[in-house]
Amino acid sequence: MRITLPQEKPQDQLASLLNHDMVKVNSLIKKRMASDAAPRIPEVTEHLIDAGGKRLRPLLTLAAAEMCGNTSPYHIHLAATVEFIHTATLLHDDVVDESKQRRGRPTANLLWDNQSSVLVGDYLFSRSFQLMVETGNLRVLDILANASATIAEGEVLQLTVAQNLSTTEDTYLKVIRGKTAALFGAACKVGGVISNAEEKIIDALASYGDALGVCFQITDDLLDYNGSSADLGKSIGDDFRERKMSLPLIKVLKKSDVTEKEFWKRTIEKGDQQDDDLDFALKLMTKHNALKDTHNDAKFWAEKAKKSISILPKSKLRNILTELPDFVVNRLS
Repeated sequence: MRITLPQEKPQDQLASLLNHDMVKVNSLIKKRMASDAAPRIPEVTEHLIDAGGKRLRPLLTLAAAEMCGNTSPYHIHLAATVEFIHTATLLHDDVVDESKQRRGRPTANLLWDNQSSVLVGDYLFSRSFQLMVETGNLRVLDILANASATIAEGEVLQLTVAQNLSTTEDTYLKVIRGKTAALFGAACKVGGVISNAEEKIIDALASYGDALGVCFQITDDLLDYNGSSADLGKSIGDDFRERKMSLPLIKVLKKSDVTEKEFWKRTIEKGDQQDDDLDFALKLMTKHNALKDTHNDAKFWAEKAKKSISILPKSKLRNILTELPDFVVNRLS
């Protein structure tokens, strides 16, 4: 009898294939997050960075550079830059969301305080810009600076539409394109730019990152309602409790009747939530196929990501990146 071994996850394949460069990236991250003047900075940063994150964004930068035949040493700087930006946004997000768990561990703002999380996040943003400048590539600086601004815009937009039951899917897409997809797209794009790739290849990489980022966030938002704490590294139903207008909620609202909308008005708009409200919210989402429809949207963006890099030369890395969007979506299966 033939035994079929489980296939290695795409991000694990990426990490294995790019291990030599990732060792350099991790070394640079450790070096640049140090601070003799303020020991709390490495304490807070190490707590989050060492919590077992996938390092997916820096891996995308390294993969893009490798596929484009990179000869510059600065792809290491850019991968570290991307991780610093991502970590800074997580520190800030946990303060804004008043989160208590991240990657299965207590958040930095819970272990220390909000002030430390915000200021260390600011420090990491500053470090990221120092790394960008060291590449001597103005276009790279422009891409990552724009991405940083777009991330902030996405977060602010999410705040302004919070608890707003009239939020549309178009507005939701603007939010996640800002707060999540912008960095995915930039991470892929700068890998092509630093390698002096053709413009059509750079554009393809940027499109891939954007679509993957949208797919990734939609899936995360869906997992908040039908995943597990192990999948998320945080509590199930946090988006419901925090009254976030994520895609499953937007979809179920479109199909809810008058009585059901009163439930959403009480729990989301007014914030009057009772112990069994999450279970009832899930029943309504199942009744109106909101979870299934959201899953289909995630699959749409996964296909879009895969098509985006079909013009790149065939390689093992391209194959892995083509498998990655499906893996992201299949976390729901």
